[in-house]
Amino acid sequence: MSDVTVPSAQFNGPPARSLRAPRLTYIAKTAIVTFITLIALWWLAAYLEVVPAMFLPSPYAVARKAITVWTEGFEGATLPQHLLASVWRVAAALLFAAITGVAAGFAINLNETARGILEPVVEFYRPIPPLAYLPLIIIWFGIGEFAKILVIYLGILPAIVIATVDGLRSVAQDKINAARSLGATRSQVVTLILLPHALPSILTGIRIGLGTGWATLVAAELIAANQGLGFMIKGAADFLVTDVVILGIIVIAVVSIGLELGLRAIQRLIVPWQGHD
Repeated sequence: MSDVTVPSAQFNGPPARSLRAPRLTYIAKTAIVTFITLIALWWLAAYLEVVPAMFLPSPYAVARKAITVWTEGFEGATLPQHLLASVWRVAAALLFAAITGVAAGFAINLNETARGILEPVVEFYRPIPPLAYLPLIIIWFGIGEFAKILVIYLGILPAIVIATVDGLRSVAQDKINAARSLGATRSQVVTLILLPHALPSILTGIRIGLGTGWATLVAAELIAANQGLGFMIKGAADFLVTDVVILGIIVIAVVSIGLELGLRAIQRLIVPWQGHD
């Protein structure tokens, strides 16, 4: 009886596409349609005066106000100046939180004493909203720039610490034992085994912390600020300048989305193995 040869192409075929890989063009089109639909609903609600125009200005009114605030300013500063002040505060707080949060996460994972000291502190203040300890920050550190950055920093920190700890705890003990059996030192285990494995979780924690930082921004800029998007929104709300309030919200959302997309791109570049077996 002769052997039956099956063509290899029957098994090989064209390269299979990942089922989890999103169709980016479809997602982009859907997002654009969603955005246009929301703008249209906003315009329709303003046109029909579902609520008075003072409380719900039209998209055109907000766009026209954006040009005015960009060129002439509002509350003593132009829109770029408000934006730059806010971005600086969030970026500085995020940088310090990333450095100290990752260090604290490693300390909690590698040292029992550090875990006994740091973990209860983080878990104690993590659920406390920044507005709750804002008065203490003012009393202890005054109303300078440091106090504003500190409030944002404290809002960002827990997400990074927890993400780092979870990433480190997910490392298989077999990998660590194998590295030690091959003569790896403690520092080599940390840099070559623990850090690469935990890096995706750390970057995810930074992304989550960034969102928390922007959410804390308004509270931080209540501390005697004279520039910033949160300060601009608060000043506009005090005088019922609703178009400026909506403008500030839109700017914060757009900048946050841009930074989120940037961090996602960095994450794909630094940890290309994430999501692959």
